[in-house]
Amino acid sequence: MMKNTLFRKAKIRWFPVLLGVIALAWVMPGNAAAQKGGSPDLSTAIIRVAKDNIPAVVHIEVTRSQEARRPTMPPEGDPFFRFFPDPQRAPGKFKRELRGLGTGMITDAQGHILTNNHVVGGASKVQVLLADGSRFEARVVGTDPKTDLAVVRIDAKKTLPHVKFGNSDAVEVGEWVVAIGHPRGLDQTVTTGIISAKHRRGITDPSGYQDFLQTDAAINPGNSGGPLLNLRGEVVGVNAAIATQSGGFEGIGFAIPSNMALYISRELIARGKVERGWLGVSVQDLSYDLSKTMGIEGTRGALVSEVLKASPAEKAGLKQGDIVVAYNGKEIRDASQLRNEAASSPIGKEVKVTIIREGKKRDVPVRIESMESLVQATTAPIRERLGVTVRPAAAKEASRLKLRPGQGVVITRVDSGSPAAKAGLEPGDVILEVNEMVLSSPQDLSGALAVVKPGQQILTAVVDGRTGERGSLQIKVR
Repeated sequence: MMKNTLFRKAKIRWFPVLLGVIALAWVMPGNAAAQKGGSPDLSTAIIRVAKDNIPAVVHIEVTRSQEARRPTMPPEGDPFFRFFPDPQRAPGKFKRELRGLGTGMITDAQGHILTNNHVVGGASKVQVLLADGSRFEARVVGTDPKTDLAVVRIDAKKTLPHVKFGNSDAVEVGEWVVAIGHPRGLDQTVTTGIISAKHRRGITDPSGYQDFLQTDAAINPGNSGGPLLNLRGEVVGVNAAIATQSGGFEGIGFAIPSNMALYISRELIARGKVERGWLGVSVQDLSYDLSKTMGIEGTRGALVSEVLKASPAEKAGLKQGDIVVAYNGKEIRDASQLRNEAASSPIGKEVKVTIIREGKKRDVPVRIESMESLVQATTAPIRERLGVTVRPAAAKEASRLKLRPGQGVVITRVDSGSPAAKAGLEPGDVILEVNEMVLSSPQDLSGALAVVKPGQQILTAVVDGRTGERGSLQIKVR
């Protein structure tokens, strides 16, 4: 649940398949657009950014196939999807095609295009329309629901313009930015604004690797996946979502930082998936009262609440109660940042973790391992305590059960006589939450169970894998 009162009242919309973001331009002293000896020429800078980058911004059209029960009407308030019943449908059901629009940006001369996972994830057909009017079939190279990023590729057989990436860490609040995209199907739309805030987390998925830039650049349905640019013409973000009550732009938009986007896109191009690093700790933010109790100043840092057995952290000597204040020399503000930094670290690399223990600061070298090690480490406790094995939901399952990308864990096995079996859970069912903690991976479920004592009951939100119906179950954990 979001604590910020702003987001309690606002409805977050991802614009599934229908976003195309606009990049905002940033005026800097010394910019080529600035008049010598005078104030920066904002209008000239924006014109230059638009001319240089519009050719590299593409219009994406996607089609998704879905089986639905009859009768079904288009969802209220969702006019962007069109449904086409299959005349050969089975009794009581029909097949329909969901069509939507989005935006993407060409990242290299080989035709790789960066966009949002919610634009192309689960699509049966992806078409890309270039700024020069040419159209191509695209194949999905890889998707990453945790960051809502995806890469598709076209075989254009010609030289392609492509964007340049900037350093999102260097972006300052108040700087001008420009967005380019295809809102509501209006191609090559350019809007401007500023960076309103940095490090917005938990906006759409509390368990995701989110670290959004907030902007007031106009973002509307169709803009998803488009670039957010500084006035040097460098991509500093990938537009992804807005906070809105009306369903349209209200001045609060969110973009995935370019540093994260560039890392994810390279991983997807190289491997088709993202191989994340694993530190092996559960951490929490520092509150004012907690800092005061521990005798430290300020609330920056991440408190280690648990060190997993046989993890890199345990091997390095990290302990419960340590406060991580820096990672490879980079200051750690909160628990989310530490998790993101570890996840983006190369597997096998030794990193320097700076901690405060008993009031003294020290550096601890830790060798990062693969997140797959975490999956292996968490599978056993889940089965021991609930009697199930689980995995993340696949794109087709998410579409069929009307789940958000990356939402929930799917049960693949239920042990006879286990707590899960007694509660009525079956293979194919999806666990969405445990004690109001949102789940999107086995690690999330393991973490939720780690704070539950044997014999206690947990409240789970689940989806029936056969019917799609949602409900709540109480389960007594072993």
